[in-house]
Amino acid sequence: MKRVLLFFILLIPFIFACYELFLIQNVKDPIKYIYTVSGVTATVILFFSICISLIKKYYNLIKYRRMIGLYGFFYALIHFLNFLVLDAELNFEFLIKETIDKPFIYLGMVAFLILVFMAITSTNKLYRIFKNYHKLVYLSLILITIHFIMAQKSLTILQFFYIGVIILIGYWKLLQQIIKRNRV
Repeated sequence: MKRVLLFFILLIPFIFACYELFLIQNVKDPIKYIYTVSGVTATVILFFSICISLIKKYYNLIKYRRMIGLYGFFYALIHFLNFLVLDAELNFEFLIKETIDKPFIYLGMVAFLILVFMAITSTNKLYRIFKNYHKLVYLSLILITIHFIMAQKSLTILQFFYIGVIILIGYWKLLQQIIKRNRV
């Protein structure tokens, strides 16, 4: 029951975006709108997925972490496909030019490739083999945050919030590792 509820909760941004784009048709720049909704949603879900281990004492969602992480990847995939199909119109010359002209794009692509690797290796069998590499999600989130800040071309309260969350999560995870080592 929790899994089904979580499934629908994580789909809400997608349903809302489709409703805005196709039924209301009140979006002035659909490509930018898709970038914003998919990028922010992916980032929030991925941040939440790494916080699951931090809050497990209070509310245990560990068995849903893979599902939550894959939803983060789903929204990142929409973000990437929006760039590839709608913005670049599958013009690879344009893709290369944009990547060279706008460094935040290759930061986003590196972060996306990390997420692709993690999504592919999230099955039980492959996860056991590549478990240690799944810590690359932290690098991915740092790259995503830099990508987001550079794309906005300014620092807003939202970007400062993301930076603060990254620092807080990093500190909390480091503290957990120190406590775990001292117990051994």
